[in-house]
Amino acid sequence: MRAIVVDRWMEPSQLRVREAAEPATGPGQLKIEVRAAGCNFFDTLIVQGRYQIRPPLPFVLGGELAGRVREVGAGVEGFAVGDRVFAAPGTGGFAEIAVVDADGAYPLPDAMSYEDGVALCVVYPTSYAALVFRADLCAGEDLLVHAAAGGVGLAAVQLGRALGARVIASAGGAEKCELARRHGADAAIDSSREDFVERVLQLTDGKGADVIYDSVGGEVTDRSLQCIAWNGRLCVIGFASGRIPEIAANRILLKNIAVTGLHWSATAQHEPEKIPIVFDALFELHAAGRIEPVIFARFPLEDVPAALEALASRKTHGKLVVTPRGAPALPGSRAAGAAD
Repeated sequence: MRAIVVDRWMEPSQLRVREAAEPATGPGQLKIEVRAAGCNFFDTLIVQGRYQIRPPLPFVLGGELAGRVREVGAGVEGFAVGDRVFAAPGTGGFAEIAVVDADGAYPLPDAMSYEDGVALCVVYPTSYAALVFRADLCAGEDLLVHAAAGGVGLAAVQLGRALGARVIASAGGAEKCELARRHGADAAIDSSREDFVERVLQLTDGKGADVIYDSVGGEVTDRSLQCIAWNGRLCVIGFASGRIPEIAANRILLKNIAVTGLHWSATAQHEPEKIPIVFDALFELHAAGRIEPVIFARFPLEDVPAALEALASRKTHGKLVVTPRGAPALPGSRAAGAAD
């Protein structure tokens, strides 16, 4: 099979497609014909050995995938050959064939394409769990979303709107601000030209944001504490800026705020009962047309380095999808998905 194999720590630009042995299906596992795989910022870190999780070498890159079940391992119940599924195994997605643990795979709704499934797979549950379980976002509150044109950012904008919040998007550039508005932001701040602290205070009549969704870190986190409301919640999702901030405890005390975090990939280990709750809620919102994954571009397997470079340089918005087996599947029925 063709795959992006990492056999040493390297730069994303050094990645190449190679022939690799097809993985064997073990007990409790599913073998998947990969139809779509998602690019994430953490892929750029994993390949360099800079992520908090360092898979043993060699491994196939690609943290999330959607496809058709080709083989069912011993002891697996609830899945059959031909089923359309998605999963976020952490590695293995940038290949024609992948093996995943069955307890980490989920049926893809009939009306959802492989691309939408993989675009929803990580960023939407991350944003939903962050806003609902960690930040306790309530209808009528002011939500500030940083990096609002990125994958998790756009998901947070759409979900914030669906949950009844007033969404303020912060993004770099007029085009990204307009994108955030189209997907549910009530107001957008061009962070490349405006002081987001001043604008948030203006937009909230001096109160500040009740919830701040922060996937950037660094100075953005530092300055967010200047425009957070009394009893506000700062929800830390990641550190795309490259700098992990340190928060002085007196700032937490003075405004009675809470600082919380969301590590979605560890939720299955620590709170597995929340996983189906999150996906059921997301499928319902998707079926009702209240959320819609945004796909920026599609790449063949050979162009994974270009996809990751575009992602790391922040030249993209929404989701970048890799199609290892050629043309992406069209939205539609289970039969259509299984036949491609």
